[in-house]
Amino acid sequence: MGNLLKVLTCTDLEQEPNFFLDFENAQPTEAEREVWEQVDVVLKDAKGILDELQAYKGAGQEIREAIQNPSDEALQEQAWAAVVPLVGKLKKFYEFSQRLEAALHSLLGALTSETYSDPTQHLEREQALAKQFAEILHFTLRFDELKMTNPAIQNDFSYYRRTLSRMRINNVPAEGENEVNNELANRISLFYADATPMLKTLSDGTTKFVSENKNLPIENTTDCLSTMASVCKVMLETPEYRSRFTSEETVSFCLRVMVGVIILYDYVHPVGAFAKSSKIDMKGCIKVLKDQPPNSVEGLLNALRYTTKHLNDDSTNKTIKSMLQ
Repeated sequence: MGNLLKVLTCTDLEQEPNFFLDFENAQPTEAEREVWEQVDVVLKDAKGILDELQAYKGAGQEIREAIQNPSDEALQEQAWAAVVPLVGKLKKFYEFSQRLEAALHSLLGALTSETYSDPTQHLEREQALAKQFAEILHFTLRFDELKMTNPAIQNDFSYYRRTLSRMRINNVPAEGENEVNNELANRISLFYADATPMLKTLSDGTTKFVSENKNLPIENTTDCLSTMASVCKVMLETPEYRSRFTSEETVSFCLRVMVGVIILYDYVHPVGAFAKSSKIDMKGCIKVLKDQPPNSVEGLLNALRYTTKHLNDDSTNKTIKSMLQ
């Protein structure tokens, strides 16, 4: 309880961490290698998942024709044949979210341990792990952006479930049922019902990590998140650091990570990222976003507007609210 009170009542924004976190070239030290290798196996698949999601077209046409012509067996079969492989993809994305959560647990375990006395030291000395944490956040925001703009995902899955239950009632064998049984279908359905499913997976996973590690003070985790946000902000607003990025892509990576970690902090911290006692300089972070070309950051500003938990709380500073309007 004392730890929780300490987090709730901490009001000072301590000296911001001032070091360069090498998102482009960080390599694991011997001490980091074991966790780094576990997480690397998961991250190697992340790009393929995003490519598949980006290419996901859905079976809207086939489903529409089947629904409009319920007695045409050929059209029913065509729609089912189109949906089953797509459900296989949706299952694969969901299963990847479980692997990502496990990878996050490994990283949090390393980055919040008592090896170093504070989160700044952790991030500065375990740069390869910090980079992997950033890559998970980057993937998460990108996945959710793509999912939000693709209504076919939920439509396809709903059609699959409706058709499957009809087949069961009529005792029709369904070859697609092996793909996703009823219990798994319920879990997948809940996953895609959320506007930002990957972010929910990460925030639930982080909350779970905190509750499972009662011997670790909660601020070890929340301070790790706030320090990461500060490091990104400082690198983006400090010309000597920013000039060390070799590509503009690293700038957008850094911006996305900063926003991702703010949202995660807002879910995990008892009073969130926007309260007076928050250790994240929200005004500074929003200013950094607004200093970029507008078309490049609108999606990130929207993520802060619509996917955070505490922005609309009464305790949120009015200036911050107006900066995000």
